[in-house]
Amino acid sequence: MTSVINVNLPTQSYEIAIAPASLDQIGQSLAGLKLGKKVLLVSNPTIFKHFGKIAVDSLEAAGFQVASYCLPAGERYKTLNSIQKLYDIALENRLERSSTMVALGGGVIGDMTGFAAATWLRGINVVQVPTTLLAMVDSAIGGKTGVNHPHGKNLIGAFHQPRFVLIDTQVLKTLPVRELRAGMAEVIKYGVIWDAELFNQLEQSKRLDQLRYIKPELMDAILTRSCQAKADVVGKDEKEGGLRAILNYGHTVGHAVESLTNYRLLKHGEAVGIGMVAAGQIAVNLGLWQQADADRQNALIEKAGLPTKLPAGLDIEGIIEALQLDKKVKDGKVRFVLPTQIGVVTVTDEVTSDHIRQVLQKM
Repeated sequence: MTSVINVNLPTQSYEIAIAPASLDQIGQSLAGLKLGKKVLLVSNPTIFKHFGKIAVDSLEAAGFQVASYCLPAGERYKTLNSIQKLYDIALENRLERSSTMVALGGGVIGDMTGFAAATWLRGINVVQVPTTLLAMVDSAIGGKTGVNHPHGKNLIGAFHQPRFVLIDTQVLKTLPVRELRAGMAEVIKYGVIWDAELFNQLEQSKRLDQLRYIKPELMDAILTRSCQAKADVVGKDEKEGGLRAILNYGHTVGHAVESLTNYRLLKHGEAVGIGMVAAGQIAVNLGLWQQADADRQNALIEKAGLPTKLPAGLDIEGIIEALQLDKKVKDGKVRFVLPTQIGVVTVTDEVTSDHIRQVLQKM
């Protein structure tokens, strides 16, 4: 059963196709988009071992000339050095303006491939084929691409929308448990910021920490409702002029924690889970949100097997300092996304260092 979600944008709209066992149709899907013949498939060694041949065979059967390249897995490789390697391969294979980069992997591969495509020849086509839950519901959609700077996450990047997003739900069967849980953080985020019905459905599931406990109909709802939420928000605000900032719920403290632990200790989703706990409590302390709703959120985060406490030994003053490097800082003030009810949030710059300190000390 295929679900198609449209991301409607003034410049270039595109489809997100969600379908089991669809990876071997990637060639046909791209053939319909009138792209150039040359394709560079970018992946990591683990994902390529599982799915590379299926994707390459399908693309070649549809008449594409395919080169492939594997970057190492992990957030710490999301650097300009990795991008340089992609440029070298693009040059070697004479990629042209009509050529396409295909990202087959999780959020790190998607972000880097998107950024390389955005900047090679001032912008070539990119297609996202996400293989992790987090990439499927979040990072593959919306055109945010980028790499990390040693002092902060995603400080270098560009907006570059994909031409197409293909989500093959079957690939989740090979996803490590920790990666599934990390993706659940972004799903819970959509429930808090946009979709109270999704939040309720997650609450009704006994467990969210392993794929085998998530009923197929709930997984369908997770994917379609999360992708629709992202498409709705991006359609209204492509380049984060206003509304799109709500997608950063939990990411403000989360990014600071990732950065301070050198991207080695926590998965992105784990850091976002911690960040949502912090933001939720700040909202309660400011009188914006009910403690009962914050408790419901935190119970879901725990049910997904995600951390709700800061890693031991992390310097709270270091976190507060790192927040000043956040991309969302405006006029020197950190902007926080804070919930006002399940499904509704507000963006404020009225959160002081004392408010943040008070909450982090209890975590």
